Amino acid sequence: MKSIEVNKIIDPMPASDGLGVKLKRSIGVEPNYFDPFLMLDEFGSENKDDYIGGFPPHPHRGIETVTYMLQGEFEHEDSTGAKGRMSSGDVQWMKTGSGIIHSEMPAMSKGRLHGFQLWVNMPAKLKMSKPDYIYIESEKMQIYKDKDKQIKVIAGKFENVEGPVKGHNVEPVYFDIELEKNKNFSFELPSSHNSFVYLIDGEIKIGKKTHDKVKDSTLILLTKGEKLDVSSLTRAKFLLISGKPIGEQIARGGPFVMNTKAEVLQAVQDYHNGTFVK
Repeated sequence: MKSIEVNKIIDPMPASDGLGVKLKRSIGVEPNYFDPFLMLDEFGSENKDDYIGGFPPHPHRGIETVTYMLQGEFEHEDSTGAKGRMSSGDVQWMKTGSGIIHSEMPAMSKGRLHGFQLWVNMPAKLKMSKPDYIYIESEKMQIYKDKDKQIKVIAGKFENVEGPVKGHNVEPVYFDIELEKNKNFSFELPSSHNSFVYLIDGEIKIGKKTHDKVKDSTLILLTKGEKLDVSSLTRAKFLLISGKPIGEQIARGGPFVMNTKAEVLQAVQDYHNGTFVK
């Protein structure tokens, strides 16, 4: 069984989005695209001025946005009429398809806000499908726990614990993993998948080969293989995310990701002439 090793270690770039929300962006900068993943942002601050502006109404087409709240609260509202409040530990997996206009605004004026947003590409055959989303409350997610580790399963399966996101075309794995100091996490991944670890806190070592020190808020792109081994040098918390590549040409234009430039220009035109939401 081929061991999965570190391919590249990347320090996220400081960025901002919405009305000045401060972020750490990794996928979407370097690499620009890690098929099927288009973007990964970590947002987090104790200072309300870093997040209070939120993300006012804005459009998307051709992608899925996966928002995972670790701490804090957000209010969501979109053009399908859906609305709700995301609290600590909740996940919203939104399939924008042919087009959705939505807003994500902090439902708090003080305290710590911390979370992630991942963009997943959609294949051409699904890009103009009807928008849909899965809202997953924290208490409804299954958690695997033993004396060495805790694994919150959002998508995929670990031992007998299965995530609520099923039947997805990229066969995703999305785990939130906490490892005690000097413990190990092992998992078998499909050799076809592109996979990465995002270290949130602590220090870890991946695979059998020597690699540079990896500590706190770091993106680690992995080689393809079957067996992933992670050991913790301190108590550590990290995300493991993996998906089957789509293998199609992409054209990006801000919040729109299509297969051709003409399709992106059509999305822009639809948005400006009021025919964006089907």
